[in-house]
Amino acid sequence: MTAAPSHPATQPVAHRASPWTRRALWANLVAQIGIIVTGGAVRLTGSGLGCSSWPQCEPGEFTPEFHDEMSIHSLIEFGNRTLTGVLAVIALAVVLLVRREGWRPRWFVRLAWVPLIGVAAQAVIGGITVLVELHPAVVGVHMLVSLALVVASAALLALEPRTHPGADDGAHSPTPRTLLASRTLLVVGGALMVLGILTTGSGPHGGDDEHAYRYELDPVLAAKAHAWAVWLFVALLAAVLVLLRREGAPRRTRRTWWALLAVTLAQGLIGYVQYFTGLPEILVGVHMLGTGVLATALTWAYAAVRPAGVPTRLERTSP
Repeated sequence: MTAAPSHPATQPVAHRASPWTRRALWANLVAQIGIIVTGGAVRLTGSGLGCSSWPQCEPGEFTPEFHDEMSIHSLIEFGNRTLTGVLAVIALAVVLLVRREGWRPRWFVRLAWVPLIGVAAQAVIGGITVLVELHPAVVGVHMLVSLALVVASAALLALEPRTHPGADDGAHSPTPRTLLASRTLLVVGGALMVLGILTTGSGPHGGDDEHAYRYELDPVLAAKAHAWAVWLFVALLAAVLVLLRREGAPRRTRRTWWALLAVTLAQGLIGYVQYFTGLPEILVGVHMLGTGVLATALTWAYAAVRPAGVPTRLERTSP
């Protein structure tokens, strides 16, 4: 007697990610890093108060008022605000594309909402920044939220299920020691970025030469504390690389961690050069770009060694 064929409904449905979804996820990540760079340009050119009000640029006007005495600062600040709108459109496209596919796990759909919600929050925080005349604490929160959105956007790419829920995504299963070291690196990386923001908040680039407040911190001591955190980060990163080699991690996983090391060393080099050359604006801007790239590389490195099956434990297909 031959066995009856299985009912088609019992067979797993092999879904595939839309290439447009992948492109939107990449555009979102690039834009999230890009808004850090343009925000840095606002600060480094002293254009933080180029628009004196919010949500309008000037009282009664949503755009800069053109006249003979207007400065470039208004255009720079207004340009950054306009780019926030572009970023919101991209983040909305991510949500719509992910939800349209229908088969995505619920945890991934929820994560896809984070950039859009974050952009809305950033618009409010940016407005508060102007109203409090660039207080460094608010500016710092603005930067921290931007970095959190970069991490979420990078995670969307790193954790994106490419086939039906439950399929093997190739995640490496680390030893407990490697997992502990990589999680510790995440904590140190977060502290490193906070120290970098505090160092910037005590330095010369406040976004406006007349009104911007600065932290009452010794900028040299703040820079040294930031540098010590960098060296601790590098030491932990080297330890993880050694552990991955000893446990025979896949080459793809090790390449991801070597890429993180390369980004870290480049960022450290830029930091030291800008410190010893008096913090030239162009190098500070490149360093801010590097911070976004570092947050991305760290997210991807951790995703490469996360315990296999972590996302799938949360799997529930979205309605």
